[in-house]
Amino acid sequence: MPIALTSCFRTLSVALLIFGVQAQAAYPEKSVRIVVGFPAGSTADLLARALSRNLSDQLGQPFVVDDKPGAGSSIATDLVAKSTADGYTLLLSTTANVINPSLSNSLKFDFGKDLAPISLLAENPVVYIASSNSPFNTIQDVIIAAKLNPKRLNFASSGNGTFTHLYGELLNQSAGIQITHVPYKGSSQLMTDVMTGNVDLSFTPITPVMSSIKSGKLKAIAIIARKRMDNFPELTTFTEAGIPGFDAALWFGLHTPAGTPAAVIDKLMQETQKSLALPDTRSNLQNQGIEVIASNASSFSELITRELTRWGKVVKTADIKPE
Repeated sequence: MPIALTSCFRTLSVALLIFGVQAQAAYPEKSVRIVVGFPAGSTADLLARALSRNLSDQLGQPFVVDDKPGAGSSIATDLVAKSTADGYTLLLSTTANVINPSLSNSLKFDFGKDLAPISLLAENPVVYIASSNSPFNTIQDVIIAAKLNPKRLNFASSGNGTFTHLYGELLNQSAGIQITHVPYKGSSQLMTDVMTGNVDLSFTPITPVMSSIKSGKLKAIAIIARKRMDNFPELTTFTEAGIPGFDAALWFGLHTPAGTPAAVIDKLMQETQKSLALPDTRSNLQNQGIEVIASNASSFSELITRELTRWGKVVKTADIKPE
């Protein structure tokens, strides 16, 4: 290669390096919006607000939570996917984002391509619940009963195609059983019917039912989590019970539009990890059933790829039709 051309490439490389360092050092220069696809008070909202408070303190600019609920987080995701790729509009992503592509033909974005992962933030264990008077005490009790009487038992979900529905279908497929799906419009009446025994079983995030389990209004049969929860050490995980496919709970992460400078993504990743490592933050979230699991962008990207494949297979096998 000619000396002049070599020198040119070196100059360009140095310039790009300097630009990246400057971009990382300068960011953020104004307020940052964290868009959440669920309503105020939801687990996603609680996590986003805890993160935004810490990032505001750490980076000296406001991180503002903007709740845009609807369509299983697709409204919020579409907004962020079409935003300027500069790190000033972020998405509080969830498991819903890897389920939706298999359930809808109307999405105007590609979650795996139009958004860039920053960090996995946390997981909310998902608990398998029944009425306090239910005869079932373990997941094996449920499986035995379901095999003896196929389709006789039922499980409630917060709607067709929701993750509470898909976990029920995943259990059917993993255990070789047939428990009938009963979809509800939301979770309020669902919880009432589970408590009274009008429906047999349901999957739900642990956060909204922790007090009902502790008071004995609901019975917790098993939990989807990487390990047993400190708050419920007696509650067996599905993995411990030998049920395959239940190694990851309901997860939450942070995304930015694809094309955001790598230096900005790296800075957000580092500051997010620092934020979630704060003892008070970890303790407060854990008390609400939210397990902090900060990761780097690369491992989060690998998780998303696995999850897209996993839920796609569940939807196809259960023959759940896209909208």
